[in-house]
Amino acid sequence: MHTFQPFPVNSIDINPFSLIGQQWGAVTVEHEGKVNSMTVSWGGVGVLWNKNVATIYLRDSRYTKELLDQSEKFSITFFDESYKRALKYLGAVSGRNEDKLAGARLNINRDLNVPFIDEGNFVLICRKLSSTPILPEHFADKKIADDFYKDSDYHTMYIGEILDLLAR
Repeated sequence: MHTFQPFPVNSIDINPFSLIGQQWGAVTVEHEGKVNSMTVSWGGVGVLWNKNVATIYLRDSRYTKELLDQSEKFSITFFDESYKRALKYLGAVSGRNEDKLAGARLNINRDLNVPFIDEGNFVLICRKLSSTPILPEHFADKKIADDFYKDSDYHTMYIGEILDLLAR
């Protein structure tokens, strides 16, 4: 296991557009002893309700979403470029059918009793504050439904309070 140190959230210097949108991350959640991770490439960080928060979006069909709906906390782990193949694997395979972390050759570590992927560079440990289904009737731009939801597999937006930021 790697050693991670707490890092003050207000001193983080990242570009969320490249970090989340291009480099990707992995959300990890546990419910009743089942740990699952999946790639996230849509999300953000900011302030809401006077709290530092992270926002992620999970499709309704994803096993990770099922676990997160039943869980209070989750993590988001970020990696260097050498883990892109593992992240593609986490995004392509279902945790319902196999142990994706073993298949991607990734290991679990913990902080505040929340699982995260040990091979990452830094981690956001979050407490779920909100989950909001994204529904087609709410799209101001109707083209979004055609471009991203032809199969009607919509996303749910999760907002998590950042409880801890860890860096290796």
